[in-house]
Amino acid sequence: MLITRPIQEQDLDDLYELTGAAGNGLTTLPQDRDFLRRRIQKARDTFEGRCSPDAGLYLFVLEDLEQHRCVGVSGIQARVGLDEVFYNYRLSITVHDSRELDVHVRTPTLYLTNDMTDATEIGSLLLSEDRRGGGAGLLLSRSRFLFLDEFRQHFSDKIFAELRGVSDEHGVSPLWDALGRRFFDMDFVEADRLSGLGNKSFIAELMPRFPIYLSLLPDDAREVIGQVHRDTRPALEMLQSEGFNFNGLVDIFDGGPTMEAFLHNIRTIRQSFVRQVVESDGPVPDGNDTAPLLMVCNRSFDDFRVGLVPATELHKSGLRLSKQAMAALQVREGDKVRVAPLKDKPF
Repeated sequence: MLITRPIQEQDLDDLYELTGAAGNGLTTLPQDRDFLRRRIQKARDTFEGRCSPDAGLYLFVLEDLEQHRCVGVSGIQARVGLDEVFYNYRLSITVHDSRELDVHVRTPTLYLTNDMTDATEIGSLLLSEDRRGGGAGLLLSRSRFLFLDEFRQHFSDKIFAELRGVSDEHGVSPLWDALGRRFFDMDFVEADRLSGLGNKSFIAELMPRFPIYLSLLPDDAREVIGQVHRDTRPALEMLQSEGFNFNGLVDIFDGGPTMEAFLHNIRTIRQSFVRQVVESDGPVPDGNDTAPLLMVCNRSFDDFRVGLVPATELHKSGLRLSKQAMAALQVREGDKVRVAPLKDKPF
């Protein structure tokens, strides 16, 4: 059985292995053991109440209970831009008009902004390659929405995700080479690594503060603005199915899009409901089950658990869970659980 749960200190080795397989694809969790240890500690401080839950970091792992191994990680940052300034480029239009020459030119521009300050970010999504293509990735990603729903008092109404932009297998970004490199004098991978490690002061010190005219950039740089890396397309499609839309903001390094939704409009949240647990002798599915599946979570903040059950286990009397599923979710008969379809509403 697969479950999503809060990260623990003992997950460090599994997390280190996961981030190694990601290469340059997950800058918020680089393969740096000391950095990962600090991130885990910050998440534990949030779950255990040693820092404000309204400004904390929430990291979740997807655990295979049979293998006793973490096969994925995902995260929520309760508020961005409070401890460190959060930057994006906003796509805009600048109009130049001359009545005397009868010329009217609309020029696309980028300008530096902090518009997402105080919004809630979902990110740090990484799944082991051998678990991709089934329900495991959906469980890992969408279980965050159940947490947002259950504890929405700690989060902003505005939820967003920054998606990885276009770069090649060598980590070369067309936008960075045309723009960022000219101000930072370093390659894209190094700049993104420093930002991921929290060394962001160089952004404020070196980024241009004036609008950037896209007509001055080469074609290959303009074409990738607002586009996602090929490996990120499934994440984009998942977010779109949940009601997220491109909000006109792009990453300052690779031009990847920012997807945004209001919390109450997210599909999983709109379709979630609460049911009472009834003990059952039914089977426990895994993430590759072909039958329609439901996500089920307990209602505990610090011991949050999410698993999968067949939609056929939902009855008027409640939601039937096997003893194994109840133990995995840390619930008992008679407890209330939150339920939502893993995919679009199957009933």
